[in-house]
Amino acid sequence: MLRADFENNLNLIQDEILELSSMVEHSVLKAIQALKNRDVISSQQVIDDDDLIDNKQAEIEEKCIQLIALQSPVAGDLRIIVSVMMIAIELERIGDYAEGIGKISVLMGDMPPLKPLIDIPRMAENATKMLRLSIDSFVNRDPHIALTVCDLDDEIDNTYNQVYRELLTYMMADPATIQRATYLLWVAHDLERSADRATNIAERVLFLVTGSSRRDDFRASLNS
Repeated sequence: MLRADFENNLNLIQDEILELSSMVEHSVLKAIQALKNRDVISSQQVIDDDDLIDNKQAEIEEKCIQLIALQSPVAGDLRIIVSVMMIAIELERIGDYAEGIGKISVLMGDMPPLKPLIDIPRMAENATKMLRLSIDSFVNRDPHIALTVCDLDDEIDNTYNQVYRELLTYMMADPATIQRATYLLWVAHDLERSADRATNIAERVLFLVTGSSRRDDFRASLNS
């Protein structure tokens, strides 16, 4: 395989990463919107669409394996291909979390809302923002954007802890709210884990560009 063919195939796979990322982001936002609207039909669509995400991730993995088999890449090229495969896995996992939120929404059915959903949609917005930035950092090989994603994860964690404490207060005050509060805790947890996966992608980019996934190492290099 000529070098030009290799780079062309790698660019095509990168385009598929962008497509997979868009599918995943759409699923997360759709799942949260369906939860807010108590739209069980849309929630079920999110669940069903997870098969499309799974299939796309499997296609990307297969193309990466074929590229390795045909090119036998070493050093930087191999690092890029392995990074693509791992990023695809992280995206597929975020899709699983969106599916999980859809399943929770279906379980909730027509239960009366425990509280207005404010913090959880904000978590979803921040998690998908982190996802977009992490993919942007990969496409542009930009460790500065990757570092921004890592820093944003702290904000998601803080919001999750706030939601956790608030819902725990509901449960202690009125045991009748335990089931509904638990469902919302699961949703918040899925969003927090989605943000963690976006952070994993960003750390993968740090490794790809700098040779280290440790954000402190990159910060130190900026100050040296």
